[in-house]
Amino acid sequence: MVNGASPAGQPVFKVENADIFYGNFKAVRDVSLTIPKNQVTAFIGPSGCGKSTLLRCLNRLNDLIPSFRLEGRITYHDKNIYDPDIDAVEVRRKIGMVFQKPNPFPKSIYDNVVYGARVINYKGDLDELVERSLRRAALWDEVKDKLKQSGFSLSGGQQQRLCIARTIAVEPEVVLMDEPCSALDPISTLKVEELMHELKANYTIVIVTHNMQQATRVADMTAFFNAEATPKGGKVGHLVEFDATKTIFGSPQQQATMDYVSGRFG
Repeated sequence: MVNGASPAGQPVFKVENADIFYGNFKAVRDVSLTIPKNQVTAFIGPSGCGKSTLLRCLNRLNDLIPSFRLEGRITYHDKNIYDPDIDAVEVRRKIGMVFQKPNPFPKSIYDNVVYGARVINYKGDLDELVERSLRRAALWDEVKDKLKQSGFSLSGGQQQRLCIARTIAVEPEVVLMDEPCSALDPISTLKVEELMHELKANYTIVIVTHNMQQATRVADMTAFFNAEATPKGGKVGHLVEFDATKTIFGSPQQQATMDYVSGRFG
């Protein structure tokens, strides 16, 4: 299954012939793929191939960069999220983001979790929301007796799970994760990976990772991106192959994919 093909399962996103620009520089060219519901989809590939750039397009975070421009379409449940009548803030509420480094707010653990809920004037029981979100993030048992302590008092792995709890507290459908384990130790990484397996029952997850072993452990589908030199001396990222993870790592169709997953380059 190469660029443009669709996996089995109900689609959440469809990326169609996407070109991504910063000013006159084309960072990513001609990406088409379909991301299925309630699965983990991994974006892999060498640095500079457009993985994180595309991920940030899925909830319009690149809009915050003045020179950004997208050509093509990205639809979420068949609605183009870049249509003029679409509210980018509402897009980000439905499609949450967990970043590379844990970024708890300078607030208590409790206030970190309910931050987004308060912004959207959540009408339910906040105590209940905190417990539910922390349980889903596999953190409740570790912090239930210290909810008034600063989020910064937690270990790095706990901080990342707190950020996941904060993201899912506003009840998104999709959780995007941009190298969420790159700053974590192996034990914390394992906990976050186990958490991804549990969360996909309720959420669609898209993860960027440089760790190919992690992709094989957590992802149902994997997209391999690469970068090629341009005549002007730059690089443009593109999608090489997209398929079930076991196919990408076991019997890919493209030689470039085989070279990358076997460690011959990257």
